[in-house]
Parts: sequence; C-alpha cells; structure tokens
Amino acid sequence: MKLDGKTILITGGTGSFGRALIDILLLESNVKKIIIFSRDELKQWEMANSYSPEQKQRLRFFLGDVRDSKRLYRALDGVNIVIHAAALKQVPAAEYNPIETIKTNINGASNLIDAAIDTKVEKVIALSTDKAVNPVNLYGATKLCSDKLFVAGNAYVGHDKTKFSVVRYGNVLGSRGSVVPLFRERSKSGRLPVTDTRMTRFWITLDQAVRFVLNRLADMQGGEIFIPKIPSTYIVDLAKAICPECKIDIIGIRPGEKLHEVMIPEDESRNTYEFSDYYVINPIFEGCNKRYEGSVCTKVRDGFQYSSDSNEWFLTGEELKETLKQI
Repeated sequence: MKLDGKTILITGGTGSFGRALIDILLLESNVKKIIIFSRDELKQWEMANSYSPEQKQRLRFFLGDVRDSKRLYRALDGVNIVIHAAALKQVPAAEYNPIETIKTNINGASNLIDAAIDTKVEKVIALSTDKAVNPVNLYGATKLCSDKLFVAGNAYVGHDKTKFSVVRYGNVLGSRGSVVPLFRERSKSGRLPVTDTRMTRFWITLDQAVRFVLNRLADMQGGEIFIPKIPSTYIVDLAKAICPECKIDIIGIRPGEKLHEVMIPEDESRNTYEFSDYYVINPIFEGCNKRYEGSVCTKVRDGFQYSSDSNEWFLTGEELKETLKQI
C-alpha cells in the first residue's frame, strides 16, 4: 500500500513497536503526518526530543486514552490509517487488575472501531499476540475478544469503506518487558531463571514485526488475521545464548503461562491459507471463501496447527547469538 500523502495514527505509539514503526516511516516513506496517540506525557516528551526538527514536522503528539471515545473521535479526524498497538499486556498485572485490562484491551478496541467507521478511516490494523489463541490468562482472553471485535467490525461497516484486520505474532525479541532484557540483567548475577527446559516460544525481531504490519496494509481486504512464519526456540537455549557461563535455575511454570504457544489452532485450519512467508486466517463472511482464488497460496490441511513446539523452523544456538546482536 502506498503511504505517500497519508496520515497515520498509532495508538500506543510511544511503545517499542511504535518507536520502531515511526523510525521506518520517517526514513522510508513520504507519509504526510504521523500521529502518536498515547496517555503518557513524559514518554511523548522524550520521544519528541529524540527527533530532528525536520522529522518533527511530520509528527504530532496527541495525549489520549483508547478508553475515551470522545478523544478518539477528535484524534481520528482526517486520519487515513490506524495501527492499533495500545494495550495492557503484562500478564501478572492483568491478572491482578482484570477490570483495568478489560477497559483498555476490549472496551478500547470497541471505541476505536466505532470512531474509525464514523470518521471514515480507510484501514485499521490491530496488533495481536499468540496468547490470544486458546488463552489461559486474562491478557490472552482480552486480546482474543479484541481480535473478534476487529474481525466483526467489517460486518457492520455498512456503506462505509473502513477495513479492519489483525496481525498476530509471537514474542518480540528485546521489547520492553520481554525475557531478553530480563536475562541480560540477571546474567550479572551469574544465574538465569528458566521456568521449564521444555518451554518453547515463537520469536520475531522488532524490525520484522513492523515490516510485516506495513506489508499487510497493502494486502488486507478486511477481516483477515495475518500470521508471519517465524522461528521458534527453546527458552533454555535463549538463556544459554545470552550467557553461556551462567547457571540455569529451573523455577517452574508460572500461573497463566503455557509450555508452548500456538498462533493458529486446529479449529481455524479450515479457514487458513498459506503464503510463502505468512498465513492468513480468512473471516467467515459471505463471499470470503473465494477471496484468494488465483493467489499464490494454498489452503492448509484440515487439523493443521501452527505451534511453537511443532514449528519446522527452530533457531540454533549460533543463530540465536547472531539475532541477539541485532537488538
């Protein structure tokens, strides 16, 4: 999708994903304006001061919360594209503050859908997580609800042209709150905590995540859930790659945590199509079953599951070390 002359709003724009997205948009596109919509004035001030005067000419900082529908309506005036990255995503915090998590991750999604339709936004892509599949914690459950809302949003757009799609990917290497910064900090003590030696996770770099989202803006027709093909790794191998000399402490799986993550469950296989470097879960809307006829893709087999433990692509120790050098 050509972004020249477009106005893009990023909810949660001061987070790791938002920062990386803005850098790429400023360097590699001719977008008219980028609006950073978030509720932390300090982060916005710090971000604004990190860009040159020339770059800031295309940036706008808009204090607001996705819980506040009126503020969203104001922020979306004249916006062409929305990338929805705002969420409460810390699993323990979500378990302890469930109502607050629901207000942001579910009610905020509903507010954004209504405001985007009414202000005639062209496209909205919402970021999701592997934890939304067969969720065992509140964060995953709220993101599952959010995904359902954005997919269904296409069904009640009516005569308007707003399109909603979802991008679902695994853990982002090096993002704030991820295990990599934790391991690097704990490595100073000579010991690293690992929950279970069998535990696996999907991994994606921040740059890969941003570029995948931007590429899917060009493809989306509304209602799809896009899943990139990304590698898996054993958490214990990641720990060893970060600090080979550290002693590993096995601490046991924590509440709300899975042994393995799934991005496409078996029940969704009947609606899933495989492209060379990603999968698409097609929406169950009238006429969508013929959406990919003639495309360079294949329908996955019935019962297919995309899981971190059965993934064909596992990173070796050396590949992990090379990837970690990039973050």
